[in-house]
Amino acid sequence: MSVKSDKWIRRMALEHRMIEPFVEKQVRQGVVSYGLSSYGYDLRVADEFKIFTNVNTTIVDPKKFDPSSFVDVKGDCIIPPNSFVLARTVEYLRIPRNVVTICVGKSTYARCGMIVNVTPFEPEWEGHATLEISNTTPLPARIYANEGLCQVLFFESDEPCETSYADKGGKYQGQGPEIVLPRM
Repeated sequence: MSVKSDKWIRRMALEHRMIEPFVEKQVRQGVVSYGLSSYGYDLRVADEFKIFTNVNTTIVDPKKFDPSSFVDVKGDCIIPPNSFVLARTVEYLRIPRNVVTICVGKSTYARCGMIVNVTPFEPEWEGHATLEISNTTPLPARIYANEGLCQVLFFESDEPCETSYADKGGKYQGQGPEIVLPRM
């Protein structure tokens, strides 16, 4: 298994629609950067957020998740102290059968105490990725809509997997463009 370069990512994006829309170079001027980088792709966060709130004093339970635990926001997002939001990528991804990715947060946000949950995109998963962003600080923290939030690293296997995310009917297959809450 090997990490893939910008040349491979560009080819896969243009020939196989792996990333749509695809930005062929890194955009940096006046924004948190996004687009193609040396060995990955910096994804943008869309302008729709679900801010976690304890106003209903419910228990957070992944098997019985209460959608009223979130407040919907459009535009830039202010994450309350010691809380989190859900968001989605601007880009729609189609992961090839012989590829797995790791999605990690950008250091610009990490240096401000905001953490993007590290997550894989499995072989043959596709959709707008739902992202989890935690504010670990005791102060409100801003996320800028339509700018870079996380980087995806692509790893290609020597052979395709036996069972892909699509084969097993993964519960988050084809998600978006809405933000998808936990599913059982």
